[in-house]
Amino acid sequence: MAQPAVSLTDENLFGQPITLTNCDREPIHIPGLVQPYGFVLCLDEASKQIVQVSDNVEAHVGISVDQLLGKGLERLLNPAQMAEVSQLWPTLTEAAKLLGVRLDYVAGKPLFKLILHRYDGLVWLEFEPVADKEATPLDLAALNATLSQMLTASTVLEFCQHAVEEVRALTGFARVGMYRFAPDESGEMIAESKRDDLDPLLGLHYPASDIPQQARAMYLKNWLRFIPDVDYSPAPLVPVRNPSTGRPPDMTYAVLRSVSPIHIQYLKNMGVAATMTISVIQDGRLWGMIMCHHDSPRLVSYELREMCLFIGKTFSALLGTKEQLEQHAYQLRIQQAQVRLFEQVSHQANFLEGLYKQHTTLLDVFDCGGAAILFEGELITLGNTPTDSEIRELAAWLKVRAPQDVFHTDSYARLNPAGRPLRATASGILAITLAQEPGDYIFWFRPERLQTVNWAGKNEKVEKMEDGQVFLSPRQSFAAWSQEVENTALAWQPLELEAAKELRLHIADVRLKIFNELQTRAASLSRLNTELSRSNDELDSFAYVASHDLKEPLRGIHNYSVFLLEDYAELLDEEGVSKLQTLVRLSQRMESLIDSLLMMSRVGRLDLELQPINLNQVVAEVCELLQPRLEQTNTTVEVRHPLPTIMADPTRLSEVFNNLISNALKYNDKPEKLVVIGEAPAGKVGPRGAINPADYYVFYVQDNGIGIDARHYESIFRIFKRLHAQDKFGGGTGAGLAIARKMIEKHDGELWVESVVGQGATFYFSIPKPT
Repeated sequence: MAQPAVSLTDENLFGQPITLTNCDREPIHIPGLVQPYGFVLCLDEASKQIVQVSDNVEAHVGISVDQLLGKGLERLLNPAQMAEVSQLWPTLTEAAKLLGVRLDYVAGKPLFKLILHRYDGLVWLEFEPVADKEATPLDLAALNATLSQMLTASTVLEFCQHAVEEVRALTGFARVGMYRFAPDESGEMIAESKRDDLDPLLGLHYPASDIPQQARAMYLKNWLRFIPDVDYSPAPLVPVRNPSTGRPPDMTYAVLRSVSPIHIQYLKNMGVAATMTISVIQDGRLWGMIMCHHDSPRLVSYELREMCLFIGKTFSALLGTKEQLEQHAYQLRIQQAQVRLFEQVSHQANFLEGLYKQHTTLLDVFDCGGAAILFEGELITLGNTPTDSEIRELAAWLKVRAPQDVFHTDSYARLNPAGRPLRATASGILAITLAQEPGDYIFWFRPERLQTVNWAGKNEKVEKMEDGQVFLSPRQSFAAWSQEVENTALAWQPLELEAAKELRLHIADVRLKIFNELQTRAASLSRLNTELSRSNDELDSFAYVASHDLKEPLRGIHNYSVFLLEDYAELLDEEGVSKLQTLVRLSQRMESLIDSLLMMSRVGRLDLELQPINLNQVVAEVCELLQPRLEQTNTTVEVRHPLPTIMADPTRLSEVFNNLISNALKYNDKPEKLVVIGEAPAGKVGPRGAINPADYYVFYVQDNGIGIDARHYESIFRIFKRLHAQDKFGGGTGAGLAIARKMIEKHDGELWVESVVGQGATFYFSIPKPT
């Protein structure tokens, strides 16, 4: 049987004073009021007559409410405009339609944005005034750049930062932040772009009560809310109730809908004078909001608001993929550590030594502070752990109180008071049994994470006196305060628990059946890695197909632009010719970017053809290919000492050397340029840590060029990232280093840079030695 709908509001409160005692039931969808920066007409669907008008209409057009009620739109619109509205009328839904209209029948013939939608038995016409000089250019290049940044963002936080920076650039708000909801419906500002003189809100938390449930429900329907001036006096609808229904109309989708007085007071207490919010919706739930604040009134045009809404909806559509990629990266890291651990265990006569004596240990499987193995009375510890006696007491407690195969907690002290002395090393515990009989365990420990949650003002309702009476008002103080959570560690993630189960299945009953069990689980891991590999292949294939299909329309744009220049240049003025030339140049630039993207996707999809190759021969062939450029740029290439023969893909390694040597030529302003190639001495440290010379070769390509600032060491390897203007140092797409790094990573190596600005750069890369 269907469950009755849950009402989040009390419509009996319509027209009643709203305070903090009843605001959680406020019927915000039927305020009967509008923001006065525009005016509203409500038309009956059947008769097309005006049945409700906001009473500020006379202030905008000099026509009274009485002169409009019961009339048609012809009182304001000319026949051509009436024809446009009539054409839209049958297609109107909750989604807004936009027309630009000049009211020729009104003194001064003012220009308005006319926003139309249909809802609750009415056709809504909202008029926003427009200055004649107002221009609303659509900066497609900037929007394209923003979408490219969002697509290539490697983490969710980076993804959020690109979104808030672009919304602020478009609108000019003093502060734009990404506000994410937690499972308990509180919120946190996780990304922020702001004016330098403003205090940061990044990292602040807000209680769930700041945004009532009925507001959250409305945010799922109406993606964008805008208040250009919080000090407005709302204009009521006249009459306030729809004559046909006898109740106030539902204004959920009205752009000019007046907002709750509690919300207005809340904004004033924050020092906010204008605001815009855009919903971020994932799988039908409110994930968060893009919040825009300004400290003075700010009217943002409807077109710019729609562009920001486009960014918000694009962000929402891509968010799930970003979260999955971030989760997959961590899952893959855990699985790779597991695979290495399993291999070590299977090749050791004593399986315990495979868990802690080799290159990969139990500490590498999860993010933790320490680990321990208790097996047949023997205790082995790694990292920061409780004392031996405390670990044995823990094992005894688990044997009695938690005999399950996998145990986990983020607060052992909450379960056992004896755990309080352990909190510095073991507030969080993950344990798996090693035998059918309890008593043998592997432990992972996480230290207490004294969580300091910065709340934006205490979650309290503040009472104040007015005219001798006590009134409740929103929270007055926005100074941060801390809520400390003791005896608590970072919670164990579901994928970590699954990985722990996987590990247990590989070493349970090890004394009798370790070989068969390891073999079975290795096959299972192989399938998981194959699925992850296939998923990555599908992503690369998508990039390949998308880039390939973009080339045809782009080629058409380029060709038609050239035709226009050839056939009509004499008909255009200098500015027109310049714009067409710019269009040709931009289309050529875009084609280069697409070619780079295609190359990047091919690298991800290729299979390496490993074979013994003499690096001296590879470098000689690359230098021979580059000889004309070497002579032209007065460049000398030196190979320090003979290079070894290694196992690698000769074609891909040639491309890496070609890219690194070409960059050394390009980014060099010295009259005599020098490129040095050699094998690095032992002891180099790469991005993943110290490199074992027994496992890897490390090579370098060094130049005496302009160098690279340390803060750009990672960003230069991002696709399409350029540190210089396109017309400097020979141009380029900014994809070469990203492709080179991906080729080295396909070999299971690393590529990184060390440099001093003005003194050149040294690019290092590692290649595994044959086992």
